[in-house]
Amino acid sequence: MIRTVLETSVRVGAVLALLIGAGQAAEGEPANDYPTNARADYVFGCMAANGRSRDMLERCSCSVDVLASIIPYDRYVQAETILSMRQGVGQQLSLFRNAKMFDDIVADLRRAQAEAEIRCFR
Repeated sequence: MIRTVLETSVRVGAVLALLIGAGQAAEGEPANDYPTNARADYVFGCMAANGRSRDMLERCSCSVDVLASIIPYDRYVQAETILSMRQGVGQQLSLFRNAKMFDDIVADLRRAQAEAEIRCFR
């Protein structure tokens, strides 16, 4: 029991360190450079949710481009990680649901997604 709690605490601490450290882009790296696989993953997910047509391919591609122009990739990864952790259960994971700092990161992503929705889906 104690070992499980300690292991969970260590995992949560590692994720927090990753999230905090991810906010610093590597020197010389473009701030909004999303890797191709991240863009493709976003487009696949978008198309799965909205329809698998040529029109949706163009709209979803537009959407990830708008997102990348608004929010740096490291911030996008942070928000996606937080959202993923919020889906978990347990006392340790409740930190991701109740921390204001994490709410702000997710809110940035939601605002960028709303802008992408306006520009690409209307």
